[in-house]
Amino acid sequence: MTTPAPIDFKNAIAVAKVVLSAAASVTATAVVVQSMVHTIVPRELQYFLFSRIRSFFSRFSNEMTMVVDEYDGFVQNEFFKAAQVFLAAKQSPLIRRIRVSKPAKENHFTLAMDRNQTLVDTFRGVELKWVCASRQVKSGYQVHHGHSSRVQYEVQYFELTFHKKHKEIVLGSYLPFVVSEAKSMKQGKKMLKLHTPSFDRVYGGPLSDAWASVNLDHPATFETLAMDLELKKVIMDDLERIVRRKEYYRRVGKAWKRGYLLYGPPGTGKSSLIAAMANYLNFDIYDLELSGLRSNAELRRLLVATTNQSILVVEDIDCTIELQERKSKSRAARKNTMSTDYPREDLTLSGFLNFIDGLWSNYGDERIIIFTTNHKEKLDSALLRPGRMDVHVHMSYCTPCGFKLLASNYIGINSHELFDQIESLIAMARVTPAEVAEQLMKSDEPEVALRDMVSFLVNHKRKENEEVVEVKICQCQFVQENGGSGKENGSCELIEK
Repeated sequence: MTTPAPIDFKNAIAVAKVVLSAAASVTATAVVVQSMVHTIVPRELQYFLFSRIRSFFSRFSNEMTMVVDEYDGFVQNEFFKAAQVFLAAKQSPLIRRIRVSKPAKENHFTLAMDRNQTLVDTFRGVELKWVCASRQVKSGYQVHHGHSSRVQYEVQYFELTFHKKHKEIVLGSYLPFVVSEAKSMKQGKKMLKLHTPSFDRVYGGPLSDAWASVNLDHPATFETLAMDLELKKVIMDDLERIVRRKEYYRRVGKAWKRGYLLYGPPGTGKSSLIAAMANYLNFDIYDLELSGLRSNAELRRLLVATTNQSILVVEDIDCTIELQERKSKSRAARKNTMSTDYPREDLTLSGFLNFIDGLWSNYGDERIIIFTTNHKEKLDSALLRPGRMDVHVHMSYCTPCGFKLLASNYIGINSHELFDQIESLIAMARVTPAEVAEQLMKSDEPEVALRDMVSFLVNHKRKENEEVVEVKICQCQFVQENGGSGKENGSCELIEK
C-alpha cells in the first residue's frame, strides 16, 4: 500500500497568490475600462457597441431574445404594459431592486422591476428570463420660459430570453398567457385615473409623459344623479350598446367610438354626469384643454397617447378655442404672444375635426368623446352633426323628480309634508341641481333644511319676476326714446351688458 505524497502547502499558497493577483489585475482593468467607456463614449455609442457585442456572442448561443419596446412609433405597445403588470406580481430571488409606490387613497402598494434587474419565469417546463432595461434617446424640443432646447429622455424596454427550440411555445402560448393574466390583474384592482396634458412634455419625452394623472375618486353614479329617470336610462342603455358592439362597428366600417354633447346652464350636473359615466364603464378620463395646444401636431400626439376604454373630455368647447370660425387667427397676430423659438402652426377646426371622425379617429377602440357647453347655439354646425356629436343631452334645471333624489341623498328622507310645496316651486323657478344641493347641505335637520329650501325658492322666484318686470320697463323706455322703433333686440343686448 503506497502512502500519498505530502502536500506542498507553500507552493499551493504561492499559486493561489498568483491566481488572485491575476484576477485582481483583470478586475481592476475591467473597472478602469468600464469607467473610461462611461465617461468618454456617448450613451448612444455605448448602446450600439454593447448591442453589437451581444449580437456577436449570440451567434454561438442557443438562446433567443425578444425585445419588448414601450412604443412602436406612435402606437403604444400593449404587450409592454401587460408585461409590466404580469412581472410586478412575480417574485424572484434574482431581483435585488424593485420600485415601490402607493397611490393616494389606495390600500395596496404597486411594485415594479427596476432597471437592469432579472426575473426568471417558468412556463410548461420552459425557463424564460426577463430583463428590464433602458436607454437614453434624444428627441424633440422642451419649452422653458419661452425658449426651446433639445432634450434626452429614457426609453424602457424588456428583454425576454429563452432556448431557440421553444420559440413556438413562447409565441403561441406564453405571450397570450401573459396578456390574459395581466388583463385579469388590472380588472381586479383597477383604479380609475384622471389625466391632464403635460404641455411642456408633449415633444420633450416619450408619449407616456404627454399626460399627467391622478386617481379619479369621484363618488358620482347614475343612482345619485339628479336627472330625469328616462334620460338616465337612455344614456345607460346607449353606453351598454357601445361596449358590447365591437364586432358590429367593425362590420359596418365605423370607428368604435361615440360622441356626446352635454349642454345647458352652469350647475346642471355636466361634470357629475361625466364622472358617473366613467364609474359606470370603469373608463379613465382624459381632460383635454384645447386652449393650451399650439398646433394640430400637438393635438395628434396627445390623442395617440390615450388608451383604449377611455373617455376624452373637452369642456366648454365654445370658450376654449374659436372653433366656430373656420378661419383661425392670423399667424402675424399670434407671433406677438408666442415665442418664435418653438416650431408652431395653427390649431385649426379642420385639424380638430379630423381627429373626431377623420382618418385619425380610427386610432384606438372603445372610446367615448364628450363635449360640454353652456351655449349650444354658439357651436359650428360642422361639430354638431352625427359622427362627431352623436348624442345631444340637454342638462336642464332641477325638476321635482331631481329634488326628491337630492333630498334622499343629502338629508336622508323620501317624503315630507313640505315636498308638494317645494315641488310646485321648483316647477316654476329656474334653479340648478347644484343650488338645490347647496341649500340642503346647510342644515343637518331635515325640517330646517326643507323650510330653508322653501324660503330660498320663494325669494328666487321673486327675483326672477323682478328681473322680468325690469326688462319690460327698460324695453318700453328704449322704444319711447327711439321714437317707437321697437328695437327689442337692441334693448336686450343693452341690458345684458
